[in-house]
Amino acid sequence: MANYQESAREFEKRWQDYWRENDTYRTPNPGDADFDAAKKKKVILDMFPYPSGVGLHIGHPLGYIATDVKARFERMRGFNVLHSMGFDAFGLPAEQFAIQTGQHPRITTEANIENMLRQLQVIGLGHDPHRRFASTDVDYYKWTQWIFLQLFNSFYDPTVEWKGPQGQTITGRARPIAELRGLLESGEWLLDEDSVPQPKSLIGEGTKAEGKEIDRAIDRGRLAYVDEVPVNWCPMLGTVLSNEEVTNEGKSERGDYPVYKRPLKQWMLRITDYADRLVGDLEGLDWPNGVVEMQKGWIGRSVGARVNFPVALADGGKDKIAVYTTRPDTIFGATYMVLAPEHPLVDALTTADQKDAVAAYRAEVKLAGPVSSKDEANREKTGVFIGAYATNPANGQQIPVWIADYVLMGYGTGAIMAVPAGDQRDFEFAHKFGLPIVATTKPSESWLRANAPDDATDLDDAALLARYETAPGDFKIAQTDIGDTINSANDEVSLNGLSTPDAKAKIIEWLETRNIGRGRVQYKLRDWLFSRQRYWGEPFPVLFDQQTGQVHGVAEAALPVVLPEMTDFKPQSNEDPNSEPEPPLARAKEWMEVTGIVLADGSVLPVDAAVGSTHSHAGADHEVRSFRRDANSMPNWAGSCWYYLRYFDANNDQAFASDAAAAYWANTTDDNGNAKPGAVDLYVGGAEHAVLHLLYSRFWHKVLFDLGYVATPEPFQKLFNQGMITADAYTDARGVYVDIHDVEMRDVDGKKQPFNAKTDEALITVPGKMGKRYKNGIPPEEICDQYTIDTFRTYEMYMGPLDSSKPWQSDAIVGMMRFLSNVWKVATQMERTSDVDGKIETLLHKTIAKVTNDIAELRLNTAIAALIELTNAMTRQNAVHDDHVRALALMVAPFAPHLGEELMSCMAEAEFGSKKSVIKFDWPVFDAEKAKDDEFEVPVQVNGKKRGSIMVAADADQATVEAMAKTDENVARHLEGMQIVKVIYIAKPTPKLINIVVKG
Repeated sequence: MANYQESAREFEKRWQDYWRENDTYRTPNPGDADFDAAKKKKVILDMFPYPSGVGLHIGHPLGYIATDVKARFERMRGFNVLHSMGFDAFGLPAEQFAIQTGQHPRITTEANIENMLRQLQVIGLGHDPHRRFASTDVDYYKWTQWIFLQLFNSFYDPTVEWKGPQGQTITGRARPIAELRGLLESGEWLLDEDSVPQPKSLIGEGTKAEGKEIDRAIDRGRLAYVDEVPVNWCPMLGTVLSNEEVTNEGKSERGDYPVYKRPLKQWMLRITDYADRLVGDLEGLDWPNGVVEMQKGWIGRSVGARVNFPVALADGGKDKIAVYTTRPDTIFGATYMVLAPEHPLVDALTTADQKDAVAAYRAEVKLAGPVSSKDEANREKTGVFIGAYATNPANGQQIPVWIADYVLMGYGTGAIMAVPAGDQRDFEFAHKFGLPIVATTKPSESWLRANAPDDATDLDDAALLARYETAPGDFKIAQTDIGDTINSANDEVSLNGLSTPDAKAKIIEWLETRNIGRGRVQYKLRDWLFSRQRYWGEPFPVLFDQQTGQVHGVAEAALPVVLPEMTDFKPQSNEDPNSEPEPPLARAKEWMEVTGIVLADGSVLPVDAAVGSTHSHAGADHEVRSFRRDANSMPNWAGSCWYYLRYFDANNDQAFASDAAAAYWANTTDDNGNAKPGAVDLYVGGAEHAVLHLLYSRFWHKVLFDLGYVATPEPFQKLFNQGMITADAYTDARGVYVDIHDVEMRDVDGKKQPFNAKTDEALITVPGKMGKRYKNGIPPEEICDQYTIDTFRTYEMYMGPLDSSKPWQSDAIVGMMRFLSNVWKVATQMERTSDVDGKIETLLHKTIAKVTNDIAELRLNTAIAALIELTNAMTRQNAVHDDHVRALALMVAPFAPHLGEELMSCMAEAEFGSKKSVIKFDWPVFDAEKAKDDEFEVPVQVNGKKRGSIMVAADADQATVEAMAKTDENVARHLEGMQIVKVIYIAKPTPKLINIVVKG
């Protein structure tokens, strides 16, 4: 018979053809004739991949192979396994290519998908092809638009307490937007300082909405709303960028163009309403601790107060500046205020003599260059006094109001109370502009010593503290730690001597009593900016009334809103940071202009009729009005927020998933019968998605959960971050990377050195990532052609722990092919015996236990190591038992599925004919009794030093073991002439050690 490698070249292709022809990996759904409702489910998914034009290199499939191994294993254990892969196909690369070449991004995207599918099929992944889709499919983004409409047509009520479908008590829920009107009209909900509707029971004081104000409040309260917000505007790309698309240098990640902060009207998603639940619900998930902490850190929950500082307007009127502070206990140290340059109160507060200076500073800030977070702490502070004074409500002092670029409109209220003694930025600003610095928190002695002014280093502790209390500005830095409160009292309240937490609680109580402020939980998390000025994205399913400006959702019957066909995809670009966005969709004039009727639920049904005419619908006459579409598109995050749900019922054209499918695939219980909160049982992907993708998906999922469309409060139960496969790259003397295929290793003085095979130039080795930029990416099909597909798969799983980074070593893969060759030899070339070898039987069941547990916990490298040990032991036998070979083949099958199919189809032909695939065979059963060793090697010590070893039966008593130990030749020599004091024998749980203690 041919050897393994030669045989695999034939049978690997044959089995892949067989899988396609027999639809091997199709997973039945509720409602299908072959669906078995009694079967438990497993949903095992990889993070939605983007179909890059470059294709896959050998580092990409690491996680894909791991989930495939896990899915095959769970199928063999009797689970109904949902394992598929679609494509997150909207994205800027395809659009940029379209801009450069004029080729429609759909053509590019579909070609990339086809190439990636080819590569995925090469490595033998068992995905269900019937559940595959791309986020660019019209049938898919119809439901993305539908979910957006659910957000648009909902508001969040934080006061509702309700029972979820799993019986859990939940506080807060999305409700239909129609219900908000009654709450506003009754006064149960008021408008807060930002004109956002809130429950009166939570905010206390507020403004009751009246008349037209109610309509505006309803739009403001939606989970999807339009707002004018500071954005990252890149005029050269003609689009708004997310923070993640801006480099630390304030340039666009793509193209390296300047990015500017400026206010623009954008769609926003009110993710902040879910902040508490996004933090609290992490507790029930099986996620890496690091990811959990990153999620919590990004959300950034803090408890503080919103405080109103009275201020006189330039025209003599009165107003107030609202600030949010996490340290209200330091309010007595607030000596000035700072507004963001674009704060809406700046114009009203600026006095006539400061108008020119304020205008000049605003222009300077706007033209100063791109936004940047790099070296913010070291950036020189700039600002301008606007001529106004606010009243510090704690001490009644008049404090100046400034504008400065270190306060951003997009964070908090766009205003701060500056406490220079307790904040380093305020400290530096106060020093630069000669503003007062008042201490409010007592520092530690170590801090005082470390930061004392040069002329105070000789002072004793008491004198140094006194110096700080009266002149904190003399010290080197601001004191930002917590401590006992000082210099903080008025006629009604004193915080002096209180710890920071106690002082915060007391001042909040005082502020609320005086209606000056209110305790509030605040988040670093901002509402999600959801508009992009691009063509290649989901169109918004909304229409703007051309007469009133009112925004309406498109009627669900009119979905999907399909992208228009275009040939010019380039946004209007220029170098002017003040330019207005002109997205490509705005040029599709016929598509942008819509006539329609407003239905009873407020949605618009497009109709082909003249404006002003009457159109009959559902037995009622409606006036035909003129509307305009939104020229922006959704970000590529939109389609990747919910795709895992579409796998549940990918071909359903009536819902994103039927109720039966959504319930079956989402609900899982633990061993005690308790419902698990996450729908997806295993979710594998890179740690680079640890924050935003997961956060956005959890937000959308919770909205759908609140509205009754999904059964679980969380999308992903177990999250696993796979590591990275690294590889050496090579550069020439200029630092230019050389293609890995042109690198040749040559012996130089007994060492391997890289050379450019084309030029004979010696190269420099650069260890690190694998990728297009470094020219060291090897397509997986190259390795598969050279070593077999199963060898490639098994080697990637064997390289090291799945969650660790590890280097690709081409030389090492030969060892994995040797392992599979030995499996092939055992199964196809070794003689059979009816005698059961006891040692092999014991080792087999130990291996079954280890491989079962290791695959379950994704310790795939150690599972393979156990299989190698078993295989090697079997190759040393003269003959092997069929049962042992069968168990070995079945355990190898998840890693090497082609080999598994080939072996089981030959060894169990009749059974295979019935089951059709190795994935339908039962996983080997572990027998604990058979895993017990009959004999154990026991070290023999004399006075604690090993002098020999003996083989001991598992049930041997101590007397027998002592006698055996004394007969060992080397042990006997060390006992000669000595007196035995005592014998220590460790026998449980299995014989471990005997130590004979002697004296001369």
